[in-house]
Amino acid sequence: MAVEQGTDGDLAAVSQAFDRLAAAARRDPYPSAGQRQEQLAALERALVHRRDTLVQAVDADFGGRLAHETLFAEIFVSLEGLRHARRRLAGWMRPRRRSVPLTLGPGRAWVQPQPLGVVGIIAPWNYPLFLALGPLAGALAAGNRVLLKPSELTPRTTALISDMVAEAVGGDTAIVVSGGAEVGAQFGRLPFDHILFTGSTRVGRLVMKAAAENLTPVTLELGGKSPALVLPDADLKSAATDIAYGKFTNAGQTCVAPDYALVPRARGEDFVAALAAAVPTYFPPEGGASAMSAVFGEAGRRRIATMVAEAKSRGAVVRELGPPAPGLDIGPAVVLDPPEDTALQREEIFGPILPVVPYDDVDQALDYVRDRPRPLALYLFGRDRAVIDRALKTTAAGGVVINDTLIHVAVEDLPFGGVGPSGMGRYHGRDGFDTFSHLKAVFDRAGPRLDRLVRPPMKPLHRWVLRLLVGGG
Repeated sequence: MAVEQGTDGDLAAVSQAFDRLAAAARRDPYPSAGQRQEQLAALERALVHRRDTLVQAVDADFGGRLAHETLFAEIFVSLEGLRHARRRLAGWMRPRRRSVPLTLGPGRAWVQPQPLGVVGIIAPWNYPLFLALGPLAGALAAGNRVLLKPSELTPRTTALISDMVAEAVGGDTAIVVSGGAEVGAQFGRLPFDHILFTGSTRVGRLVMKAAAENLTPVTLELGGKSPALVLPDADLKSAATDIAYGKFTNAGQTCVAPDYALVPRARGEDFVAALAAAVPTYFPPEGGASAMSAVFGEAGRRRIATMVAEAKSRGAVVRELGPPAPGLDIGPAVVLDPPEDTALQREEIFGPILPVVPYDDVDQALDYVRDRPRPLALYLFGRDRAVIDRALKTTAAGGVVINDTLIHVAVEDLPFGGVGPSGMGRYHGRDGFDTFSHLKAVFDRAGPRLDRLVRPPMKPLHRWVLRLLVGGG
């Protein structure tokens, strides 16, 4: 069973779907490794079978999404996550031995991973496949039931995800629901055992507030302004090439896209020239526009245009790096040293505009990063390992990539998550398995009970043993 698009706003159907999953979790609280592996394999098959249809659906929902971006950044990475979990699942499920101090022995201690029960996943529009199927893989690997709400803004893709999930795992394991704000609010109020939300900080706060009513733990993946710090000894051409790819892929609508670049003041013009050379290699002009994905929705396009107009009105210099992006009057562009109180510097941009902020020394650049809300990602470009190590140790970010952008998200064995305003918690790979598991502590008593020597009633021998253990006269 899947709750189809036609049930938009059907709050009763959402509650019924949750009840069905909760009942299934009670009947079978610990699915075997084989059951879980087959669910993951079935999702793999369903995803591969619908590959071309999914590319077309995402393109239609976006009003223009490059096919190769969907194939790599959505379908390939989703398949890698499913395969990674399926191949390593048996090892993740094994009890994890822990040590027992001599004074509390003899006995055995271990951690037993156990499914939480029913997990809620709320996915956004910008990567509608990957940000739905990635957490779904972790939750199913951990043996949970899942209620999944993709974005109502990508209805074609959501309908295909619903079909895939229903075909691959069935309605006693995972159900897809759809709908707008009312369904989202109802979703957050359900007594899940865990909720993972990907989206804006504003909505993340609302999800966390709703979850608190049921003491439901949450994982929040929120984003923020992720800096690209170009160090003085960086290979400028290589750095610009990687920053261009990370910034302008999906028209900048990536939660870990480089939001702005910190560049040595003396190298600013050279950096912009290197960007201008790199952008056409990725997004060549076609029919008077840059061959890149569209900025999503009329509201998103108006927002980007307003941000650029404000920066221009405040005296910032805008340098276009190509012809207009689809749906915009401006192409991929850099904005040189915009005022700090403009929207470009206050808000996550989520579009093909890159502010370039000059700095005079590395300490100033690191202070700039530290003085702002902790980002989801930090990108470091340079060769001096001592400086890179100092940056790693003295700045906080959800994840860091050295001499590249974005790629850490595709390394399934690395945890993915934010810190502070960019989110809380983590998933991907074993970290996702652990997030969606209760790591139950178990102690198995065996042999002589030495600890009874310090239990009441307190006789002279007991007092002597106690003094021996804790010290003192």
